[in-house]
Amino acid sequence: MAAESLGVTTKKEENFSDWYVEVVRKGEFIDQRTPVRGCDVFMPWGYAIWENIMHFADPLFKEHGVKNAYFPTLIPESLLTREAEHFEGFVPEVAWVTEAGDSKLGERLALRPTSETIMYYMYAQWIRSYKDLPLRINQWVNVFRWETKATRPFLRSREFLWQEGHTVHRTLEEADREVLDMIDVYRKVFEELLALPSIVLKRTESDKFAGALYTVAFEAFSKEAGRVIQIGTVHNLGQNFAKAFGIKFLDRDGKEKYGWQTSWGFSTRLIGAVIAVHGDNKGAVLPPRVAPVQVIVIPIIFKGKEKEIVEKAREIGKKLKEAGIRAEVDDRDDYTAGWKFNHWELKGVPLRIEIGPKDLENGGVTAARRDTGAREFIKEKDVVKRVKALLEEIQKDLFERAKKKMEESIVTVRTAEEARKAVENKKIARSFWCGDPECEERVKELTNGAEIRGTKFLEIEHAEGEKCLVCGREASHVVYIAKSY
Repeated sequence: MAAESLGVTTKKEENFSDWYVEVVRKGEFIDQRTPVRGCDVFMPWGYAIWENIMHFADPLFKEHGVKNAYFPTLIPESLLTREAEHFEGFVPEVAWVTEAGDSKLGERLALRPTSETIMYYMYAQWIRSYKDLPLRINQWVNVFRWETKATRPFLRSREFLWQEGHTVHRTLEEADREVLDMIDVYRKVFEELLALPSIVLKRTESDKFAGALYTVAFEAFSKEAGRVIQIGTVHNLGQNFAKAFGIKFLDRDGKEKYGWQTSWGFSTRLIGAVIAVHGDNKGAVLPPRVAPVQVIVIPIIFKGKEKEIVEKAREIGKKLKEAGIRAEVDDRDDYTAGWKFNHWELKGVPLRIEIGPKDLENGGVTAARRDTGAREFIKEKDVVKRVKALLEEIQKDLFERAKKKMEESIVTVRTAEEARKAVENKKIARSFWCGDPECEERVKELTNGAEIRGTKFLEIEHAEGEKCLVCGREASHVVYIAKSY
């Protein structure tokens, strides 16, 4: 890998696609060189980020009454077809198992594209009374989606990791409340951990999750790519699946009723979004709270001072670790300090601590921020306190910069031509739509592949007095149009 860790050769703003693949591969986040395209290896650095996401999110789920479980990967075709709309929506994505050993199976088995069907088959056996509700279960698993031809690490692959939560409630109102609660939980994960701002949008009828009553999606935005990235979804499933799978309960009034359901999920696509949104021409830039290594300590070796400098670097590293900071010391003697700087910058480590002869003489260290490159001298007695403060500043600044970029990239337009130009200029077009599915479909044609991503879910925007950007009739929705990954 050393030969590939020599830095990024493509500029993010000039060729985002090539830049992204370089960063992901050279930064040792993922390795695509596997026998099956789109089924990639999550390398230790990339997987450590996923572990930090899990460690942050899982307690939030549990505080909300969610319990973890595990359901089978293989799903019989007869089970998958029970909810017709759901099955039709996933047909292009399903990978099938048809043989076991030398024998053909009597029924095709799907490698789970999502777990509604297998989970709800079991829910129908577990739920009998209103006393069994609400039921809230989550699983951390892998899933398979085979529809894509143009795979892209993290952002669009055929096998990926995710969490999927599935709940059952007594009433529609309780299910709606669950949607709002999980939106709050997701916002904490995305904003507080990953420093990812997003627009929370209600999907159109044609774009909602197959079988759902409605779908709410979080859309992050990469300015250099000029595309939105769906980083999480929350669905109110209504009673469609409950009726298909017989999820019924005896209510307080003695009547048998169908449950109301929600589901919600995010995936390892989050890692790709962090790289796409925060990265720069030196590589990834990781928010401190999710970075596997928050501080890298690098001794600057000079002849005659080698032992003293290395010992001091190890001492500083130990102090930081004891203070709860994820710090490592790169004291390898077969790499230059400059090579180490580039290596850890490429991987996105938020803060670098340098210790050279002058630092030693002055009784301190030099700190360099990954996000801005700003450098400062810190007295040794203040190292722990100042490093903690710097990490918090970096976390906050990354979010604020990304939020500003996203907000400045939203432009209001009133015609399809204006929307097309906005998208070509790597913007999100805010416009007006009559609600007609034919006009929605026409948007894709008229903007060279951009789509109506939805309407704001938690903020009412009025379209009174505006005209549909396609047909010119009275508009009923304020919509956001963009290209996406």
